[in-house]
Amino acid sequence: MIPYNLSDPRLFGIMVGVMFLMVVSRLLLVAGFFSLVYVVASWTPLRKRRVNLRPYQRGQFWQEFGWSLVTAAIFALAGAIAAVMWQRGWTAVYLELNSPWDYMYFPVSIGLVLLLHETYYYWLHRWMHQPKIYRRVHRVHHHSIVASPWTAFSFHPWEACLQAIFLPLIIVLVPLHPYAIVIQLSLMTLSSVINHLNLEIYPRGFAEHWLGQWLIGATHHSLHHSQFRCNYGLYFTFWDRWLGTESRDYLPLFRDRTQG
Repeated sequence: MIPYNLSDPRLFGIMVGVMFLMVVSRLLLVAGFFSLVYVVASWTPLRKRRVNLRPYQRGQFWQEFGWSLVTAAIFALAGAIAAVMWQRGWTAVYLELNSPWDYMYFPVSIGLVLLLHETYYYWLHRWMHQPKIYRRVHRVHHHSIVASPWTAFSFHPWEACLQAIFLPLIIVLVPLHPYAIVIQLSLMTLSSVINHLNLEIYPRGFAEHWLGQWLIGATHHSLHHSQFRCNYGLYFTFWDRWLGTESRDYLPLFRDRTQG
């Protein structure tokens, strides 16, 4: 256990600051890398894989980065609250990895959280597209009609709060090792950035592969930003496929962008 009281106001503030730097660093690393991929691809035949052909809006990237900093602060606050909850014994977080069963459960716990997060996100996302909610909560994210890697965390504070509460909630319900939490958060960032890349990086036929058909990429999510009422998922397509909210344009557009 940490020999300090994490709920002490000064220590709590420091913890929020450290976590803020961690979230921003993770975003800069992942979004920065894929922004470089996008720029380099524009000089090669891969430019044909650009999904939405409209130009970016003037000043879009700076606006997205500004909202992302607000989101990072809210995510950091949620992380600090989760740490206090853990120290007080209110969570199912565990620290030991001793038995073979611990190591077997470790990847299972990550998969379980991804599925639960997908479910939470899908239904939250659909709810945020209700007209009255959309205007107050989700419209900021959709200012980016043509998505970019920096769109990934570009949320209104209300939406950022709704996204952030998943972490404190899930650590109460599901036994998780801290490393599993770090992996899940990293996968969330990676998936969100790839989804907003506006450049299809997956190979030809991926969207019809037995595994690839269940995973979301740039083409899938770009259609959400241009058509609004479809493709609500974060990691996986299964809710969209099962409930009929996957765009009919997805497969034809994917084939078109990955041909040749």
